[in-house]
Amino acid sequence: MTVKTAVTASLGNRRPPLLKIRPRVGVAAINIREVWQFRDLLISLAGRDVRLRYKQTMLGAAWVVLQPLLGAGIFAFVFGAVANLSAGNVPYFIFSYVGLLGWNVFNTTLSKSSVCLVGNSQLISKIYFPRLVLPLSTVPSALIDFAVAAAMLIILLPLYHLHPGIEILLMPVFLTLIVLLSIGIGLVTAALTVSYRDVQYILPVLTQFLLYASPVAYPVSRVPLRFQRIYFLNPLSGLFEAFRWSILGTDGGQMRLGATLYASAVCVIVFVFGVWAFKAMERRFADII
Repeated sequence: MTVKTAVTASLGNRRPPLLKIRPRVGVAAINIREVWQFRDLLISLAGRDVRLRYKQTMLGAAWVVLQPLLGAGIFAFVFGAVANLSAGNVPYFIFSYVGLLGWNVFNTTLSKSSVCLVGNSQLISKIYFPRLVLPLSTVPSALIDFAVAAAMLIILLPLYHLHPGIEILLMPVFLTLIVLLSIGIGLVTAALTVSYRDVQYILPVLTQFLLYASPVAYPVSRVPLRFQRIYFLNPLSGLFEAFRWSILGTDGGQMRLGATLYASAVCVIVFVFGVWAFKAMERRFADII
């Protein structure tokens, strides 16, 4: 057999590639099926995040409960005792604690997803996988933290003679919307952080302002009526109010239908835009990071 014949035979016996990596544009770039194919990697990254977070800590997962407890205690003292604000028929401590449950899910998901690409730069530059897996892998750990902190309500609510009503069935819906909004913003900031590292320093400052621009530590009723229309332009205002209402009922919040529908629409739009913007900038990650 000649060399030319051997080469031709080897080329003819070559197996087709298992995966073809091609650039995509527009809606075709959002390949959810590809993310599903790499679900094992997503689960592994999420598990690693949970294990490393409390490794070599004395209190471990207790920090998940201590953080909202201490935060609610401070808010109850500053806003309830010093500022003499009223939370209706609900003790200010419980009012603040429930508000912090929703805020911590939003803040944790946003802060982790915004730095996930920079934190896994070696992984991005060496192997191929859908980069969307990295920010999505931050969601399970935030939900686990929420579940642990929310379990404290089983003790706190009966202690203050509070009992959730049928509205509690809507709580997962509002929680999902909060996650969609946070991961949507996180996708944009994560992509921008690859090129502009200033984003990771600016974001904590902006989220601190957003904390006090949302009804986490104070009720919406304390916002002057002439400012409420502007106030509810912040989708977190309607979301947190509805989230607190789903747990504490009308005593702790109010389900404002217009504000909730507006916030829901914004959450979906921000999430879709975040995925699109992330995929549009994805091709540059390995070269810049």
